[in-house]
Parts: sequence; structure tokens; C-alpha cells
Amino acid sequence: MNKTILTLSAIALGAGVLFATTSSALAYRGDPNVQGPNYSPERHEAMTKAFENRDYNAWKELMLGKGRVTQVVNEGNFARFAEMHKLMLEGKTEEANKIRTELGLGLRDGSGQGQGQRSGYGRNANR
Repeated sequence: MNKTILTLSAIALGAGVLFATTSSALAYRGDPNVQGPNYSPERHEAMTKAFENRDYNAWKELMLGKGRVTQVVNEGNFARFAEMHKLMLEGKTEEANKIRTELGLGLRDGSGQGQGQRSGYGRNANR
């Protein structure tokens, strides 16, 4: 009986920790008003300049290859990505979300290229 209670408690605790860390890691995505885990005033200033100057290489260097966004955004579509960022800061979320979907970044509901889909499957397989 005690082993069963301890096992169930450990499973519940593990699930709780997993849920808490997953939700906090996803919380900042797509909302420029929420500071991400890599935030620092210096990095924020450098990132702001990269967006304002449409400087893909500076942005890429700051991102250090982290996140799905670095797999989707490239030199050819960075200007659109910077425009999306600007629109989000202006509170024009509907317009920004159109660009987000266009770029294949998806939204919180999982829409967009490759979100929740295996390679070769799903509605975006022929893109």
C-alpha cells in the first residue's frame, strides 16, 4: 500500500514539474511583452537594432541557432519576420499573425508549417 502511494505521488509530482516547465517555456512565444529565458537588456537592445536595420546576420548571431524560428527564418524572409515583430509591438496582432502563418511559424493552436506533423505528412507536405 505504501509503495503504491509513493509511486503515485512520484508520478503526480513528475507530471506537475513537466507541466510547469513546459508551460513556462512556451509562455513567451509570440508575445513581445513577455521576456524570454535569454533576455538581458544588452541582448534586447541588440535585437531591437537588428530588427530596425533588417540585419539578418546580427539577428542570427544573437539567436545562436536556438528555437524553431531559426530553422524557418532565413535571409530571404527576414524582412517579413522583422515586419511581423514591428506589428506585434504596435499591438497589431491580427496583421502580425497573418505574417506568422505565412512564414510557417504557427500560432499557439499549432497551425503553421510542420507544427505537430511528421515529415512527409499533413497539409504542408507538398510545400
